[in-house]
Amino acid sequence: MTTLTAVRAAGDRVSDRDANHTRRWWILAVLGIAQLMVILDNTIINIALPTAQHALRFSNADRQWIVTAYSLAFGSLLLLGGRLGDMIGRKRALLIGLIGFAAASALGGASVSFPMLVTARTVQGAFGALLAPSVLAILTTTFTDPAERGKAFAIYGALAGAGGAIGLLLGGILTSYASWRWTLFVNLAFAAVATVGVALWLKNDRAADRDPLDIPGLLLVTGGLFCLVYGFSHAETTAWSNPYTIGFLVFGVALLAVFGLLESRVAFPLLPLRVVMVTTQRWPSTTLCHER
Repeated sequence: MTTLTAVRAAGDRVSDRDANHTRRWWILAVLGIAQLMVILDNTIINIALPTAQHALRFSNADRQWIVTAYSLAFGSLLLLGGRLGDMIGRKRALLIGLIGFAAASALGGASVSFPMLVTARTVQGAFGALLAPSVLAILTTTFTDPAERGKAFAIYGALAGAGGAIGLLLGGILTSYASWRWTLFVNLAFAAVATVGVALWLKNDRAADRDPLDIPGLLLVTGGLFCLVYGFSHAETTAWSNPYTIGFLVFGVALLAVFGLLESRVAFPLLPLRVVMVTTQRWPSTTLCHER
């Protein structure tokens, strides 16, 4: 019975991979929409900030936190988001990320106070950190042919690059002719299309890794990334010579250094160092091939 179950499970995995391969270009379109939503949100909100500031009556000093809150949550939780995708399945992680991002966008668009808007932006960043790694992982596993994978990543990169320009244009139109709130509500349309596409076309939602979560490593890397992101954000509003800027940057680097040392010694690392080493070793050879 056990052997029969294993054979059936293996057959299901092959069937799911075949189904994903057949729909790979549709899946790319859905993943592109999901990524475009995240990129748009980073730029479109900047256009709406002055109008939102006037409507919610917060200060110029507080305005920076609308951007910083998102960056802190997204940057510090990105590695955790990728690990959760491995544990619960990339499709499931992507769906949770899309729905959570849309819900946080709706909360932000309905904000009646500055704390409510900052909270919504923080939640957006957290779900974005779950969404983004899943998009890349699904894109990599769906396109198995190296040539097609190169084309897929080129299209994906073009969408990501165009998202910034589209966000500036769309943000200006929505703020001028509708309301600053629609710069957040528009995410619901992107999320709805992407969610339906993922649910219909994407198969194989099995967990890729069920190793225990490395809690000490998670705390170190989250704290380190948080300090680095906050340090860079603080430098933008003050100066690079500011004591708080220097302190957060130094402390962040120190935490990440301890994290790297820890990952070489634990049984189930959050970020296996062999992955970093393999990636580093491939860059020179890739560059050499292109030069030839």
